[in-house]
Amino acid sequence: MSMAQIVVDPAVFVHPAAICESQRIGEGTRVWAFAHVMEGAIIGRNCNLGDHVFIEGGARLGDRVTVKNGAMIWEGVTVEDDVFIGPGVIFTNDRYPRSPRMPEVEARYRRKGNWLTSTHISRGASIGAGAIIVCGITVGSFAGVGAGAVVTHDVTDQRLVLGHPARPTGWLCTCGLPLDDNLSCTECGRRYNLCGEALSHRD
Repeated sequence: MSMAQIVVDPAVFVHPAAICESQRIGEGTRVWAFAHVMEGAIIGRNCNLGDHVFIEGGARLGDRVTVKNGAMIWEGVTVEDDVFIGPGVIFTNDRYPRSPRMPEVEARYRRKGNWLTSTHISRGASIGAGAIIVCGITVGSFAGVGAGAVVTHDVTDQRLVLGHPARPTGWLCTCGLPLDDNLSCTECGRRYNLCGEALSHRD
């Protein structure tokens, strides 16, 4: 029997070459070839999981999340609705990892609370290809992480961060495009005010 047959909801598409051990997958979600969704993972509705995506048990994805090929999402990672995760994105969940089989740390790894560190990706955020998200941070709503960035600190709502380590370089509209010097979007016309480190819609 194919592992894909574990998912019995006909409203969920699982490619025959995928391994889908979780039964908590929302209607309309598609799991493509060679992806592996472990038991205990929670996936929302109308998500798209590309080839070779790995989602560990304990990870949570909201609705309408796009995960491109080769991304790795581990236990302790929560992804809200409408997030884009680019190809090859890697999350982490242990700030000071050692092999759990090493005698010096075996006792620490007996309890998840001793090492598991959570990460939160807020609604509408986009994580660019090949980015690395160090655990214990929050990426804000509609924020953007550039391709190849290494994110080690929280990212404010609608902030664009680039580099290694990632640093703020600008602001993004909720539609995803950069704002100009007047904090306006030339594509959709939305305009914003800056108050401290937060944007608000301009009347």
